[in-house]
Amino acid sequence: MKLLQRLLTICLVLAAVTGVARGETARITFVLVNDIYLMEEQLMPDGKRRGGFARLAAVVKAERAKGNVVFAHAGDTISPSIMSGLDQGAHIIALTNMIPPDVFVPGNHEFDFGKAVFLKRMAEAKFPLLAANLRGPDGRPLAGFKDRKILTIAGIKIGITGATSEFSVEQSSPEDLKFSPTVETITRQAAELRREGADFVVAVVHANRKIDYALFESRACDLILTGDDHDLFVNFDGRTAMVESSSDAHYVTAIDVNFAITNSAGKRQIDWWPRFRIIDTATVKPDPNMARAVRAYDREMAREFDVPLATTAVTLDSRTAAVRTGEAAIGNLVADALRASTGADAAVLNGGAIRANKVYATGSPITRRDFLKELPFGNRVTLIEVTGKALKEALENGLSQYPLAAGRFPQVSGLVIEANASAPAGNRITSITIAGNPLQDSKTYKIATNDFMAHGGDGYTSFEQAKQIIPDHDGALVVSNVMAYVRKLGTVRTGIEGRIVLKP
Repeated sequence: MKLLQRLLTICLVLAAVTGVARGETARITFVLVNDIYLMEEQLMPDGKRRGGFARLAAVVKAERAKGNVVFAHAGDTISPSIMSGLDQGAHIIALTNMIPPDVFVPGNHEFDFGKAVFLKRMAEAKFPLLAANLRGPDGRPLAGFKDRKILTIAGIKIGITGATSEFSVEQSSPEDLKFSPTVETITRQAAELRREGADFVVAVVHANRKIDYALFESRACDLILTGDDHDLFVNFDGRTAMVESSSDAHYVTAIDVNFAITNSAGKRQIDWWPRFRIIDTATVKPDPNMARAVRAYDREMAREFDVPLATTAVTLDSRTAAVRTGEAAIGNLVADALRASTGADAAVLNGGAIRANKVYATGSPITRRDFLKELPFGNRVTLIEVTGKALKEALENGLSQYPLAAGRFPQVSGLVIEANASAPAGNRITSITIAGNPLQDSKTYKIATNDFMAHGGDGYTSFEQAKQIIPDHDGALVVSNVMAYVRKLGTVRTGIEGRIVLKP
């Protein structure tokens, strides 16, 4: 009933001010993008092409042409992607500079290449940076960043504050940068904005849905523009609005906020009401200037594909029988890369993720193109916490179809598994050691894997309920991690080491 009365009041006010002096009504559009990693559009399961910077640019330019627009970017963009693995996200900042947001809040992936690269990329940005909960090791704001600001548009004072992911330390590599809790920080900044005269307060945050809802319930802000969960989300209860725009600009959310300004006894009153527009970028004609820029980067990336990353001092065999029926040197290499990038106790990868079906002879160069063929699925690195019991169940599943060449066969790092190949499936493992110690059923271990397996793929159902330290939607690309690891090695010496011993 209160909601209906509020709507009726706004409608009456809007009607009453028709034809009166400018500034007594206004409409401001907030355009949101978040979690855009890929510069190019993608072919979707419905046969349509969505996303990418050229389509996003078309949306932003069309909205800005209407006037009174605030374009917000809620973070996660310089990583992960294949191109970012080559230039550490420089191309993403250059493309974003062509359609500069009015506010940008970094996500956890902005820290993937470490503090120095983060600061370098942010210094290249030609758009405003906000992150009230981010501080340097000395506790002071970073150069170029603000906690909050007020924009005056059509007579309305729009207060904006922002916060990056408070979990960036666990999810990425910010080194000694400091992060404070999102809800507390935004609540404090919103109060300051209102004291400074803001009529309408907007929080741009990179935060998971649990934190989003806590901020929503705090009533500190009028509008929350969020990223991190990768879903298309709109929520409004008559008091607070909250939106997220999926990922990779497949959809872009526009919120048209109508304001009514009245003065009674010298007191200024602002009422507002939102209209939500979901823009499906499959319906948008790509911006030609941005499309040309993207194509130029595509050509540059293609030239880099055949650059050798390392030389192998051992034979690497990715043929189906090799990776799906036993320990394989290339499987060890990939699993080692996942463990090294996450600091996990161990790593487990399904052999079916390795696909090129090729033998690399000793002394062969290995290129980026080779790894793109070996790991073609676009899987992301996931770090989970599981008990020893759940890990053993997962590994039993991995060995359950042996001697058949099954995609679930495990390739591992940090583990030594001994098993009786002739025992019944589910009871084949006779011993497991992790970091040289016997596996303990009740102990919790950090395991690096891929998002497919974290969702129970290939029968790894004991991973489904695991706590995700690096969420399955938020990790780096497996192939990018492997390429970075191999490039650092220079020479691949990882062979077959007795990590999986199958006894008859």
